[in-house]
Amino acid sequence: MSKKPTDGAQESPGRLKQIRMVAQVLRQADPKALPIVFASAIGALVVVILIGLLIGQLWFFIPLGILAAFATGMIVFGQLAQRAQYKVIAGQPGAAAAILKNMRGNWSVTEAVSGNRNLDMVHRAVGRAGVVLVSEGPRSRVGPLLGAEKKRISRAAQQVPIYDVQVGDDEGQIPVDKLQRHLMKLPRNLTKGQVAELNDRLQALPRSMQMPKGPMPRGAKMPKGPKPKLR
Repeated sequence: MSKKPTDGAQESPGRLKQIRMVAQVLRQADPKALPIVFASAIGALVVVILIGLLIGQLWFFIPLGILAAFATGMIVFGQLAQRAQYKVIAGQPGAAAAILKNMRGNWSVTEAVSGNRNLDMVHRAVGRAGVVLVSEGPRSRVGPLLGAEKKRISRAAQQVPIYDVQVGDDEGQIPVDKLQRHLMKLPRNLTKGQVAELNDRLQALPRSMQMPKGPMPRGAKMPKGPKPKLR
């Protein structure tokens, strides 16, 4: 009777396959990306070995340098892969929602709480900062959507700060690849308990129409969220 492979045996090939797939996407998106990864790893190895030569403990610093080279290469690889993924989803309907759902921290995200036939939409994120309404679409069209949604939730939010963020390429809007960084800079106004209580109040509100009735524009797809950084 054949034995089932252990979890470790199953996980290892999957991990390597994932890295190869990401590397292929990264090479297609930016041919210079992988050379940069290798150069960073080699640079870290050289620096550590030079330190070992200077202090006379090369035997110890060679394996340390290999570990440093691997760690540096994976960090740079993860950062470049994330940038490439941001470029792929930028401009697609739902790109901001994909970023919100993969953010670090205690965030509760509700996608498309408001929208229109042009696939402009507003997403709601509840976290330590309060309520953040994130819009996708041209500045001239998303303003009324944000205003209406802010008015709709203001009573349930009570005195909690409500921020509105416009994602897009128009003047005054935030590019999708900078959305997470922007939200992480917001002040922490609530405790974890207050966040949970606020989210419960907002979830209890009647849902407005998420997306308009009628056929979706041809070729419109909701993008998948960026994969987490490889460690």
